[in-house]
Amino acid sequence: MQVSKKNVNRQIEAKIFKSLYQVLADLKNPLDVAKFIEDVLSETEKTVLAKRLAIAWYLTKNRPYELIRQELKVSSATIAAVQHLLDGKKAGMLLAVKTMEADEWAGELAAKVKASVKKIFKK
Repeated sequence: MQVSKKNVNRQIEAKIFKSLYQVLADLKNPLDVAKFIEDVLSETEKTVLAKRLAIAWYLTKNRPYELIRQELKVSSATIAAVQHLLDGKKAGMLLAVKTMEADEWAGELAAKVKASVKKIFKK
């Protein structure tokens, strides 16, 4: 799909983007988000988005470029572009990474609690 070269009225453009952002914010269930993304993005668009997010994650974990390049099959230029977003303190990418870190932390904490509960009830 290509974007029309004809410009949309700025007010209409603002409204449609506001609607998009609101829909994304309102979709709380990851399965619902997946359904939406599957319907509206091409395979290439989904892959680009997912890889950029993964690159940001790897970079915040101080993974070397070569490892990222090999594991995600991306170019050094793509990694550098994402690094530039992080270095420029781009709020969206940083927010996404912080969300991933919070999910990781919550998962680790849940696993520790579960293990502790098992130990208590085994006694």
